[in-house]
Amino acid sequence: MSLPVTDTVADAEIRQVDTLIIGSGFAGLGAAIRLSQAGKDFFVLERASEVGGTWRDNTYPGAACDVPSNLYSYSFALNPGWTRSFSPQPEIQEYIRSVADRYDVRRRTVFECDVQTARWNTATHRWDVATTRGKYSAKVVISAVGALCEPSLPDIEGISGFEGEIFHSARWNHDADLAGKRVAVIGTGASAIQIVPAIAGTVGHLDVYQRTAPWILPRFDREYTAPERFAFRFIPGFQRLSRALQYTARETQVVGLAKAQAFMKPLELAARIQVRRQIRDKELRRKVTPNYGIGCKRMLISNNYYPALDRPNVDLVTDGIARVTPRGIVTKDGTEREVDAIVVATGFHVTDSPTFAGIFGKEGRSLAEVFDETGMRGYKGSSVAGFPNLFFLVGPNTGLGHTSMVYMIESQLEYVVDAIRTIDRNRIGTVEVREDVQDEYNRDLQRAMRSSVWNNGGCASWYLDKHGNNTTLWPGFTFEFRRITRRFDLEAYRSVAESDLPVATDRPAQERTSREAAVR
Repeated sequence: MSLPVTDTVADAEIRQVDTLIIGSGFAGLGAAIRLSQAGKDFFVLERASEVGGTWRDNTYPGAACDVPSNLYSYSFALNPGWTRSFSPQPEIQEYIRSVADRYDVRRRTVFECDVQTARWNTATHRWDVATTRGKYSAKVVISAVGALCEPSLPDIEGISGFEGEIFHSARWNHDADLAGKRVAVIGTGASAIQIVPAIAGTVGHLDVYQRTAPWILPRFDREYTAPERFAFRFIPGFQRLSRALQYTARETQVVGLAKAQAFMKPLELAARIQVRRQIRDKELRRKVTPNYGIGCKRMLISNNYYPALDRPNVDLVTDGIARVTPRGIVTKDGTEREVDAIVVATGFHVTDSPTFAGIFGKEGRSLAEVFDETGMRGYKGSSVAGFPNLFFLVGPNTGLGHTSMVYMIESQLEYVVDAIRTIDRNRIGTVEVREDVQDEYNRDLQRAMRSSVWNNGGCASWYLDKHGNNTTLWPGFTFEFRRITRRFDLEAYRSVAESDLPVATDRPAQERTSREAAVR
């Protein structure tokens, strides 16, 4: 089954489907697989021409994962073909593509289909979804757009007037030849510390603009040996055992991150030792040493970032950017540094994603308006009061600072798929999390955050929203999150049976069922 190309269909025609999944990264692909296995009617809407999400988009030099390879895969689709202990971007993207093919997800995916708006229709009790490839009506919508999908561009005076090459790290321009050029990298986050070593040896000169120094730990990366790869592929349980040991080791970090900061001291010592070993210049050491508690911002891993900064053709600039001129960058001390290209490595919109502005709930308010007023709050990272029959994957307070997000995604998949089973089994028309339940859940979350390094580490991070609440991270062990999402708790929701819903009065005459919308 597949949907037709909608360019040939009149705008008034609305395709009917039980469930729409928005996005085909790890979360959306996982949702498609689980719904397919459950025998449910669904389609995936993907704005790009391929699956993969952030691993499709981030193709910059040096792109790789900072979670061990054996943890960074679905539990139901382990990959015995990883070549390294930390996988490079091309391998992860190929893994995602192979899983999509193995579970035959592409035939249920509409590619190059950008969702413009999703509006709850109070008359039909369904979601009206407008896209660049037609209109859809869905009983349930699953948002799987992910937190790292909308690049955050810096608001710097004059940046739009720069005459050289300029692009975001997540939209790398592979046609731009940086060899021998004067290049500036703005940012020192997870992408920048991979980009800088990858290009430092080929550019003529590199300026790295740092606002806040990150804590950087050693990256214990290596190629897997032939015996290891043989064992992963042919010895039953070997790869799962490796995965379990890595998971357990990573979970121990939660004690220091969320419970007692004193347990972060060994990691801080390891980071300080790395600075001393890899940077000779004392002034540069001072600049790259953070002045806040380790873990307060995202901890990064690299073995070659500090040596790259120590190269004679690389300068670390910490004075702050005042403005961008057509030919360079002026810092706040008045110095102008001419450059031929600027790489913007300033991260993503996480707590203020532009996608929130296009989702409208039962009161006509957008998710952006609701989050602006109350903060990015939800229930179990999966639902938001005022938005019936809408579920989120990688929603509020599901982020991690220590281990694989795929574990959290799979936990949410259990919850959301069980929700859809519950809706179908009980012939429920609408479900909406109760506001009092959501409020209590978030009070508990913020209470748990009080002892965390994220709230007490002395930094300002994108983990916190403008209200001062950490609405990004999960403040505990991941197995605790899995426990509370093991089943859909209908009692936490307001539900209305299909038979009790008012009869829809504005259903367009030209609406068609998803079966009618199948390939002609």
